[in-house]
Amino acid sequence: MAKQSAENYESVLKDLAHTMMSVARESVGLIKRSDQKLAMKLQRKQEWEIYLEFLRMLFNLVDRLSGFYIPIQGQKDFMNSLEDSVAHQLKTVLAPSLSSSEVDDMEVTLSVGQVVADSRKTYEKFKFVVTDQTKERDQYFQFFSERIASKAGAPGKQEITAAAFLCGSAVVPALKSLFEDATKPKVQPAPSAADEKGSPSTQSGGPETAGKNLIKLISVVSRAQGEEVESWWGLHPQFRRDLPPDEAKELAKHMNRATRIVGERFAVVASLAQAGTNPNQPVGNA
Repeated sequence: MAKQSAENYESVLKDLAHTMMSVARESVGLIKRSDQKLAMKLQRKQEWEIYLEFLRMLFNLVDRLSGFYIPIQGQKDFMNSLEDSVAHQLKTVLAPSLSSSEVDDMEVTLSVGQVVADSRKTYEKFKFVVTDQTKERDQYFQFFSERIASKAGAPGKQEITAAAFLCGSAVVPALKSLFEDATKPKVQPAPSAADEKGSPSTQSGGPETAGKNLIKLISVVSRAQGEEVESWWGLHPQFRRDLPPDEAKELAKHMNRATRIVGERFAVVASLAQAGTNPNQPVGNA
């Protein structure tokens, strides 16, 4: 990546690498908890292979998402820099804990490059818009979840494929959010009254008074009760009454979709929180 581009995206590259590694690590733990009997039989090498498969899928998701936020001429360099960032974090955070007869420091370094190469070869054949909930995207995650089950030594095991499918599909909003935060225009501070004395913004409900008049029109809520997660959305009563029927129907369609996405992600986060996992815990001990 050109020097200027690297500087522009340094923060999101670091955040993406950290998120990808965290999701892969915590997902290995979730896969193991989905089938306790299988977890007792899993070898360290198998856990490492499951971890790498999650990284393959995540590299592919990030590659697809980058097309929405990174100029086309910079996408290749962006992904190369992400590969370097993941390799660096693996060496400094995970490699010491994973060093063994099965997985050593050198293999960790070499694995990342191979993971990226395998990522496109394995997953690029699926054609879909990553941000849209479609049949093709579901087929992508189903294919991925079946690969996870095979690497766990239990091909077609429903508990494992279901857990892998959930972990994979739920991470899309988080990755999308990282890109949006990194690429959205920086908001300039509002001028003070002293700078623009008598301006319209300070005389009639500008930034200084906006906070006093905020009204919550739409809300999305998720709640965990035991192993069940419940999500719902609601409208401000007056707002609901003022909406024309066709607009209310269209809004309900989009909010149902948004609530499903939020609920799926919350389910994963709640599950990991209940397990008490540590963000710096190595995959072998997840």
